[in-house]
Amino acid sequence: MERRLARLEEQGLALVASVPELAEKLHHLISVKGIAQTSALRILAEVLVLPDALSPEQWVAQAGLDPRPRESGSSVNKPRFISKAGNKYLRAALYMPALVAIQFEPHVKAFYDKLIQAGKKPKQAIVAVMRKLLRSIWGMLKYKLDFEGDKFYRFT
Repeated sequence: MERRLARLEEQGLALVASVPELAEKLHHLISVKGIAQTSALRILAEVLVLPDALSPEQWVAQAGLDPRPRESGSSVNKPRFISKAGNKYLRAALYMPALVAIQFEPHVKAFYDKLIQAGKKPKQAIVAVMRKLLRSIWGMLKYKLDFEGDKFYRFT
């Protein structure tokens, strides 16, 4: 099974390398500390099928990372939760890169720490990083730019 997965990943990388536009998008994704080739392939596979006209907020909703209120009957003041109504594969593809980016990218770490200091639970802060990372990926792919940490979160 592991050999098959490795072979499929090699074939996927070869396919992406054979199309200059895809190779450029892969390069932009890999510029994020935390996204390597395997994660970049998974993310590309999920976001390239989305229509070009979608906004970053719509990408977040497609991934199921948008916060939804929990209002039912008398329980109207419950905390918000992510909808999980979207693409579970995109959410899964963003989870580990978000964790690694929190460890190794100073701007992402500062954003995460700010959320923790504001009283968010670690899982909530990770989901917020995933959401912001997806919005950054939208901008990187739309404007053909590499990742810039100070645009992700500027700290002083």
